[in-house]
Amino acid sequence: MKKESNYAKDKKQNIRAYALDIIINVMEKGEYSDKALHAVLDSGVIPDKRDRAFISRLCDGTVERAVTLDYIINCFSNVKVHKMKPVIRNIIRMAVYQIFYMDQVPESAACNEAVNLAVMRGFAGLRGFVNGVTRSIMRGKDTIQYPQYKDGFIRYASVKYSMPEWIVEKYCAVYGEEITESVLDAYLNGQKHTTVRCNISKADVSEITGLLKRDGVSVQEGSFFTYALKISGYDRLASLGVFMDGLVQVQDESSMLVAAVSRIKENNTIIDICAAPGGKTLHAADILNGTGKVISCDISKGKTELIRENVKRTGFGNICVYENDALLYKEEWKEKADIIIADLPCSGLGVTGKKCDIKYKTKPGDIKELAALQRDILEISGRYVKPGGRLIYSTCTVTQEENLENLKWITDRLPFVNESIEEVLPECLKGKTGRDGYIQVLPSKDGTDGFFVASFIKRD
Repeated sequence: MKKESNYAKDKKQNIRAYALDIIINVMEKGEYSDKALHAVLDSGVIPDKRDRAFISRLCDGTVERAVTLDYIINCFSNVKVHKMKPVIRNIIRMAVYQIFYMDQVPESAACNEAVNLAVMRGFAGLRGFVNGVTRSIMRGKDTIQYPQYKDGFIRYASVKYSMPEWIVEKYCAVYGEEITESVLDAYLNGQKHTTVRCNISKADVSEITGLLKRDGVSVQEGSFFTYALKISGYDRLASLGVFMDGLVQVQDESSMLVAAVSRIKENNTIIDICAAPGGKTLHAADILNGTGKVISCDISKGKTELIRENVKRTGFGNICVYENDALLYKEEWKEKADIIIADLPCSGLGVTGKKCDIKYKTKPGDIKELAALQRDILEISGRYVKPGGRLIYSTCTVTQEENLENLKWITDRLPFVNESIEEVLPECLKGKTGRDGYIQVLPSKDGTDGFFVASFIKRD
C-alpha cells in the first residue's frame, strides 16, 4: 500500500481543524451555523470543491445530530459529554459523526484524526481518552441500545431525531405524537436543496431553468409555485449567472406565501417592517412590476446592508430601504400603507431543517418573550395600514403562542378582522384552514419549511 504523503495528512488535519473551529463557534459560542461555515468557505482558504463539500457536510451533520451523537458518546464514556472540555467534546462529536454517517471516511481514520486534533489543540494529555472513547464507539456501534417508542415517545424521538426533549414535548402537546414524528423526520431527513424564486418580471421561468441547467445545476419544479425552483449540485451561489444577474432570489416556498396571499396590486405602497435579508421585499417588488413602492426596513445597519445588497443585485427600482426600529412609531407612516408585511422575529423552529442550530439556541422561556415582542410590533405597525388595507402577519415557526394566540390577540385588540386567504392559496394548500384567514404549514419531506401566515383587513 502506498504510504500517504505528509502533505495529504496535513491537508486532512487542516480541513478538520477548520471544521472544529466552526462547530465550537456554533455549539459553544452561539454563532449561527450558516454564518460560521460561510465565513470559512467564502474566505478562499479551502479552494477545492470536494474539500468544501466535505467540511460542509461534517459541520452541518455534527451540529444537526448533536443530541444523537451525545447519546452515543455517553453510552461509552465514563466522563459524560456535558462535563468534557468544549474542545474535546466537539472533537469526539466530529469523530462519531464520521463513524456513523460518512461512509467515505474510514472509521480508523476518524479516530486517528480525532487524536491528532486533540494534540494540535494542546490536549496531548487527553489523547488516550479521545482514542479510547472513539475506538470503543467504533467497535461497539452495533451494540447500542437506543430509546424505544414503547418506553416513552419524548425520549425516543429526541434521540432518534436529534431534537431537545422540551421541543418534542411542546410539539406533542399541540400536534400529537404521529404528526410530531413526521415533522421531526422532515427536519432531519427532508430533501436538502436550495429553493429559489424566479423574478418573473425580469425573465420567465423556462429561460431561468435553461440558464441553470447550462451551468450544470440540477433543477426541480417547486412544490407550491410555478415560479419556485429547487436547485442542487452547484458550488457557490455567486458562481451562478442567474443569481448574480438578479433573476432569482433564495427563498423558501413557505416564505413565498406571504407576498402570494397579500393580493398586491400595481401602484400599491407596501411596508415590510422586519425585512432582512429582503426576500419578501423583493417578491413584493416583483409583483408590483415596476410600479408602486416597497418600504423595506430593519433594525440595524448590518440587516439593512443585507437588504441593500439584494436590491442592488436584483436591480428593482421601486424599493426604499430604511434602518428602523419597529418598536418606535413613525408618525410620517401613519395610514400610508396599502399592505404591511409583518414577518416578525420568532423562535424560528419551522426552519430547523435548514438552520439546525436553532433548536439549541431557542430556550423554553424565549417563546413567550418573542410572542410579547411580536404584539408590541403589531400594535405599532398596524397604525401604518390605511383603512381597508391589509396586515399580513407571518412567522417561520410552528408554536401556538407565536401564531394562533397572536391571531386572536390581533382581532381582539387591534382594529383588524381576519380575512380568508383560501382563494389565493396554491392549489395544493387549499382547504387547509385558509377560510379562517391563516395557514400553518408544517415542515415537509420535500423540503419546505414550517411557516404561519395570516391576513387581516383594517376596519374603516
